Amino acid sequence: MGKSKKTLKKRNLHPVIAVLGVCMLLVIIYVLFNNFESRGFQSNLENFYNTTDIPAEGPLGEIIRKESVTTKLQNGSADRIIYRTQKKNGEITFSSGMIYIPSKPAISPRPIMAWAHGTIGMGDSCAPSRQKVPNVNNGITWVDSMLEKGWVVTATDYAGLGTEGVEAYLVGQAEANDVLNSVRAAKNFSGSDAGNNYAIWGHSQGGHSALFSASRAKSYLGDFNLVGTVASAPAAELPSLFSQQENTAVAWIIGPEAALSWPNNYSGIDLSSVLTKQGINNYKAIAEKCINQAAIDGLIRQRLGQKFFNEDVSTNAVWQGILNEQTAPTLSSNQPLLVAESLTDNVVLPNTTAKYIQRSCQAGSNLTQLWLTDVGHIQLSNVISPSVVNWLDDRFNSRPNVSNCNQSLPIAPAQ
Repeated sequence: MGKSKKTLKKRNLHPVIAVLGVCMLLVIIYVLFNNFESRGFQSNLENFYNTTDIPAEGPLGEIIRKESVTTKLQNGSADRIIYRTQKKNGEITFSSGMIYIPSKPAISPRPIMAWAHGTIGMGDSCAPSRQKVPNVNNGITWVDSMLEKGWVVTATDYAGLGTEGVEAYLVGQAEANDVLNSVRAAKNFSGSDAGNNYAIWGHSQGGHSALFSASRAKSYLGDFNLVGTVASAPAAELPSLFSQQENTAVAWIIGPEAALSWPNNYSGIDLSSVLTKQGINNYKAIAEKCINQAAIDGLIRQRLGQKFFNEDVSTNAVWQGILNEQTAPTLSSNQPLLVAESLTDNVVLPNTTAKYIQRSCQAGSNLTQLWLTDVGHIQLSNVISPSVVNWLDDRFNSRPNVSNCNQSLPIAPAQ
């Protein structure tokens, strides 16, 4: 009797095992199909993004190529573009990006809102403008609300991300060139009816880009009028951020991208002096992964006890010099600034944002701080988007910003 029950249990397991096997097979087929489909999609874009035969000579912000993109936007249209910009050293290069145009007729010259995206990976297929519909907006769900207000929205990919070269990750001077030249491109775009008033919003790495862009706006884009800047969860205080994240999974995301980017923009970098053997062997491959894959890789390596850095990079003379140079500048009192952060952000740590706010307020910046709780790093920009749209609307309508620098910080600033 006992033997027959055991046999019965085994027989009952067979259908379960079969179902699990079929499910696993379907998952594998689905992943392989999507990878095959994605490779085909990216391959079809190669001619558009190939800039090797484009003459370097020409005006900054000139649109070299454009093509319409189908989206689910209700209040406007979208085009991917290639435009002329500059590297940190002033050398001419090209960036791809997106431009969104309102569908309702322009009553007066339209304002421009320049978006600077966060860390997404350095492989060409990671570029926001190279994503498939409806993901071409790359999670920026607030575009429609800006188009409804009649604003032109421009969104750079950054030069080298999607186009020829290596993205200048956390190199503020180059990022600023890409953001500011995307404003020129928006005005140059046929049918945009764009004027000279513009605003900048950047998140995470893009917050770093936005702050450098705002600090260079007058000297680099003097014919335009910057009305306000938004930096959400900005990577503003790099020495404190890298030091605190040195032995975390986050180091496996930002570390490889910096290790790939910075030697292209600075001389004298010896990666072997600060990277572990695992870091040296894997940084290029990880940097080329898109953010979700890189994050999984980082979490696995962290669980396995692997470290990316072999020391606190803020104590390495060469890296410390770069970290200091790439620490975000404070803005002048005539430049309205909104800085937003979540107290539960575990990527751009909130005490580093508090340090930037404290430094800016002490320097006399016209700064409004916005703090949230229980919002993750990735979700923050979409969560605050209604507040950002309202704040930018006030700036475009010449209403004065009310600084709340006298408000106590909810967390002690990083040292």
